[in-house]
Amino acid sequence: MRSLGVRACVCALLVASVASGQDKQWTTITGQVVFPANKPIPPRNPLNVNQDQKVCLAKGAILDESVIVNPKTRGVKNVVVFLRPNAANNPKASFKAEEIHPADAKRKAEEVVIDQPCCMFVPRVLCARVGDTIVVKNPAVIVHNFFWDSANNGTFNPNIQPNQNWKMPKPLVEERAPIQYKCTVHPWMTGYVRIFDHPYYAVTDDDGKFEIKNAPAGNYRIVFWHESGVKGGAAGRFGEPIQIEGKTLELKPTEFEVK
Repeated sequence: MRSLGVRACVCALLVASVASGQDKQWTTITGQVVFPANKPIPPRNPLNVNQDQKVCLAKGAILDESVIVNPKTRGVKNVVVFLRPNAANNPKASFKAEEIHPADAKRKAEEVVIDQPCCMFVPRVLCARVGDTIVVKNPAVIVHNFFWDSANNGTFNPNIQPNQNWKMPKPLVEERAPIQYKCTVHPWMTGYVRIFDHPYYAVTDDDGKFEIKNAPAGNYRIVFWHESGVKGGAAGRFGEPIQIEGKTLELKPTEFEVK
């Protein structure tokens, strides 16, 4: 009888836990990152392409991608926007299990592809989850290189032959700092990846817009990261306060003077 009582109690706790996750409110957050209205939009100058020019410049000059601002909307591309727990001074703060949307439990690890079709990495900025695997493609007719140096995800420097792919040997593990990747054959080629242990992140599109789905309701913090730095400087790495509520939350445009 005692055993049956314990089992019933455990089952009740499990049902309550599941119900709690289902009853919790989840929000889709949308927004836009824009370049300040009172600042001139940075020009995109041609890069110094000094290797394999016949191939790399076959479609014309390659423009700098370190800062991309849409002149019509002033939207800033390639800003990583992500949520953090409401812990202003704890860089290791992480989301609790009940703060992750139940559907995320069904997520399968993915192959995150980095392409280099014409002497530039595509995408230049991307996000991945713990457990995913990086795959680097080289559809070009020339040899490319993929140099990656990280604290927790190894150091790699493979040459990738024309029309070949290279796959990172192990799934990604947690890495709080951004990781830069390069092609040492073509020194103007570079990109960045952010690895997250949660699903609450996005990369801004050509108009500077982003969407984060199924965010938990409550008080959290939101971070805006660009390869040139974090919005708000050193303190910005902990993010800005955000109150998440409702089925959808449309944020006001966020000005970010990237450089």
